[in-house]
Amino acid sequence: MADNSKTEDAASDSVEAAKNTSDKKEKLADQVMQNPQVLAALQERLDNTSHTPSSYIETLPKAVKRRIDALKQLQVQCAHIEAKFYEEVHDLERKYAALYEPLFDKRREFITGEAEPTDAESEWHSENEEEEKLAGDLKNKVVIEEKAAATTEEANPKGIPDFWYTIFRNVDMLSELVQEYDEPILKHLQDIKVKFSEPGQPMSFSLEFHFGPNDYFTNSVLTKTYKMKSEPDKTDPFSFEGPEIVDCEGCSIDWKKGKNVTVKTIKKKQKHKGRGTVRTITKQVPNDSFFNFFSPIKVSGDGESLDEDSEFTLATDFEIGHFFRERIVPRAVLYFTGEAIEDDDNFEEGEEGEEEELEGEEEGEEEEDTESEPKKDASQPAECKQQ
Repeated sequence: MADNSKTEDAASDSVEAAKNTSDKKEKLADQVMQNPQVLAALQERLDNTSHTPSSYIETLPKAVKRRIDALKQLQVQCAHIEAKFYEEVHDLERKYAALYEPLFDKRREFITGEAEPTDAESEWHSENEEEEKLAGDLKNKVVIEEKAAATTEEANPKGIPDFWYTIFRNVDMLSELVQEYDEPILKHLQDIKVKFSEPGQPMSFSLEFHFGPNDYFTNSVLTKTYKMKSEPDKTDPFSFEGPEIVDCEGCSIDWKKGKNVTVKTIKKKQKHKGRGTVRTITKQVPNDSFFNFFSPIKVSGDGESLDEDSEFTLATDFEIGHFFRERIVPRAVLYFTGEAIEDDDNFEEGEEGEEEELEGEEEGEEEEDTESEPKKDASQPAECKQQ
């Protein structure tokens, strides 16, 4: 009997201990749930997990999911039609490039001084014409003696000196690439042209940089070709947003002796391991220069991915090529004068201004809602060899 009594007492103690433990857990849970930070974190987690689109799709019946899969099939077909659309756009670009070409040829003639515009061709009325006329008259009076002493050649230089070089200097994306020793070369740049791939050929465009005779290289034209793709990726068709540059190819520059600005010569001392003698050797190493633009990083064809720095360099290269094609070549004079740059800056500021205005309206509404509350104190051509 004594043994039975002990057993019953032990069982009773175990039940009591379990009850106490349960009570402590409930009490602790109550205390935790009363903590506002814990509640906020828990609520945020619930919001993120229960209201995401993917989590919602998972709750749908199987028949509905099947219909959604059918919609995705249709979306892939749409992407392929869109790719065909952009191929026709490329054909249209080629057609209109032929219409632009005579105008761009005349532009080159005016810049280089091969031709002089007629009075009709050079007539232009600006918005601030009267102010500019007054400023011009004043300037003429101030420098009249200086002009009298100037030679005819100085007073009337040939063409528009340093036209393209000035554009390089004005555009931040390009000026960051230009080194001081690049500048004398760029002053010989006479024209930049965009050439589109021929019908039936893979989609691409080439930039042609035409140079006058100079002391640096023998090429008259340097080219850079950008290869494009206009088709949805097989593994990710929904990411298709139109043609994209997928690779680029430069050309070799025939530098004159001692004039290659893309390399520099350094001296290095070497010590013989056995004899201990020291010798000085010279070697060439890469040098920062805009003309590295014509020796781009190649996209790996064996499926290997590039390192992060190479990917960034290649992406920047693609961006610059696109900017030449879409902005600089078609609107060169406006980048020379700076007007295109000012337009871009004003557009960005306008967006910010609009956002600020909307914020102000929202604040006004809040103030109206709380008006009764006390206010607080406000305290390619042949001239260039493809690599």
